[in-house]
Amino acid sequence: MMQEALPTFIAEAGELLEQMESGLLHIEQDGADTDAVHALFRAVHTLKGSAGLFGLHHIVACAHVAESVLDEVRDGRQAITPALATLLLSVGDYLAALVALAAAGAEPDDACAATGLALGDELQTYLGAGLAPPAAASTVPAAPAAPAATPVRAAGGGHWHLSLRFNADVLRHGMDPLSFLHYLSTFGEIVHCAAVTGALPPLPELDAESSYFGYEVGYRSDADQASIDGAFEFVREDSSICLLPPGSSGADFRHLIELRAAQEHSCIDQLLIQCGSLTPAALEAAMAAATPEAPVRSETPAPSEAAETDPDTRRPPRGARAPEANLIRVDAAKLDQLIDLIGELIIASAGAGLAAQQAAAPALLESATKVTRLVEQVRDSALTLRMVPVGATFNRFQRVVRDVSAELDKDIRLEISGADTELDKTVVEKIADPLTHLVRNAMDHGIEPAAARRAAGKPAHGTVRLNAYHDAGAIVIEVADDGGGLNQQRILAKAAERGLIEAGAQLAERDIYNLIFEPGFSTADAVSNLSGRGVGMDVVKRNIAALRGSIELSSRAGHGTTISIRLPLTLAIIDGFLIGVGQAAYVVPLALVVECIELTAAQAAEANGNHYINLRGEVLPLVRLRQLFGAAPATLRRENVVVIRYGGRRVGLVVDHLMGEFQTVIKPLGKVFSQLRGIGGFTILGNGQVALILNVPELVGRLIRQQAAPESPAA
Repeated sequence: MMQEALPTFIAEAGELLEQMESGLLHIEQDGADTDAVHALFRAVHTLKGSAGLFGLHHIVACAHVAESVLDEVRDGRQAITPALATLLLSVGDYLAALVALAAAGAEPDDACAATGLALGDELQTYLGAGLAPPAAASTVPAAPAAPAATPVRAAGGGHWHLSLRFNADVLRHGMDPLSFLHYLSTFGEIVHCAAVTGALPPLPELDAESSYFGYEVGYRSDADQASIDGAFEFVREDSSICLLPPGSSGADFRHLIELRAAQEHSCIDQLLIQCGSLTPAALEAAMAAATPEAPVRSETPAPSEAAETDPDTRRPPRGARAPEANLIRVDAAKLDQLIDLIGELIIASAGAGLAAQQAAAPALLESATKVTRLVEQVRDSALTLRMVPVGATFNRFQRVVRDVSAELDKDIRLEISGADTELDKTVVEKIADPLTHLVRNAMDHGIEPAAARRAAGKPAHGTVRLNAYHDAGAIVIEVADDGGGLNQQRILAKAAERGLIEAGAQLAERDIYNLIFEPGFSTADAVSNLSGRGVGMDVVKRNIAALRGSIELSSRAGHGTTISIRLPLTLAIIDGFLIGVGQAAYVVPLALVVECIELTAAQAAEANGNHYINLRGEVLPLVRLRQLFGAAPATLRRENVVVIRYGGRRVGLVVDHLMGEFQTVIKPLGKVFSQLRGIGGFTILGNGQVALILNVPELVGRLIRQQAAPESPAA
């Protein structure tokens, strides 16, 4: 049962480690406010508790020491210095590695274990020399002295007594009661455990998935009540957990006996003796005493009340968990399968609509139209499920900027905007690596040293900006820096040195910057951990092109560089506009279409000579798809122009037929056609024919290069 819940733990552990990292970076930048420290402690505490349930001792051991240090921080005995923040970030990295091993079903090797020991030793130095560990008995205020309620200790020495009653559905929820006992043994010793079997039904009525046992446990540990109570955090709300610390009075034990008797109609007095929590004489004295006003030490299912009445309990504040009830985790593969099925449904719906038109049956046509409309709604809802804010990816770069700036000995800060912009999960996952290259390059090549910045009248600290926004049915991600900008002459010299261009060639500014994306190009004078090997920017461009996106670079000497990445919102299903050239059909993303106009005879004559037309006083470059794809000469007298807008530029596509809007299921081209220029995929029409999807970024880029060619023949 616990193994089935392991994937959920892995996912939650990743989120907790992200919270830990972001919390540390927030504290380092903005100071250690109380809420931030509590949130940081809570993330580590929850990770430790979850790992303990699965028997992941390496994670528990490391997280426990980190938790102890953060407890010192919460109590004001330790401050989060830059050195401690760096150490805790390293601990987070180590815990992430252990979680990855757990996900793979592997154990840490000797090198990994040695790393953990070294980190643990470093953390121990922050626990405060001379500070005695908190005494277990001090975690609960002493009961008022009374002659009839003397403290009771077991014959073998005082210890905790835990009275545990789990919900009957605890196994169905993915939790094994024995795993909690196993976790307790990681920071204490179970003296004795007695099972309570009063709820066990007759054998014919036994349900193998239900939990019937209760447990009375004698437990010895130096941990405080918050740590012990925290072990049951995941089942506390629907279980009855009672904790009695060492030195509890006879009234406390009598109250526990009366509570269980009322709940179970049975007496547990002999089990308390078996656990060593009470001696027979102490039990007799406790039951003979008459102190109905004696307080209860700890009764959970009301842990929040216990925490409020117990000033010494240091359990971390619990976050609001109620909203999680409205969320469910869904495997991304299941969403992909759903999108694929909806794609097939769209194709089938288009076929049904075409058949209805051919049959010319009004009732059938109306039904097909209704089905098409419903399919569109289902498609939009399904695609929304895969949309995630890009901010989660952006926030990861806080750590990148921190570490790289320390390595470069530069003061660099990261500014993020547009974090709420949503993008398909698949695109977000594949854009992380290219963004990492760009951010690191901006810090290494773009931002100048502090002395050079002061000399140029700039602030000593540099700034890298990440921004995202929607534009014409696409998302634009910008990576900008306020550094020195690109040196065009140096780029040309390096390009000529590597044989990428001829010496003395005169290139347009755009073409000069595009040399950076050539394989093997680098302007670094020396090879370092960050740059100089000529690997990275060409990979960035190739990866973005694989996402049907484009990348542009602009720079201003002395003011910085901006790299803009334009990506489609989704890689699965889009609203398209169907056009025809000869017998072939093509699809353009509908979001890019501005308008459609008829190409008059005068405009056609002008266009044949100049490859552009005058559209209401503006020059509109034209791309003739018939010539581009080598189709047979046109036999029609009338041609049309589909005006599209991409990246701030307008281009006209000259076509034969305008066939209207079309729900387009994007299917990738096979390896044989992967090098086909100007085509980004294909789709299947309702009649079973194939329509090619135009790669608009590539078409626009080709047109720009053609326009620049007369000005730069050397290119």
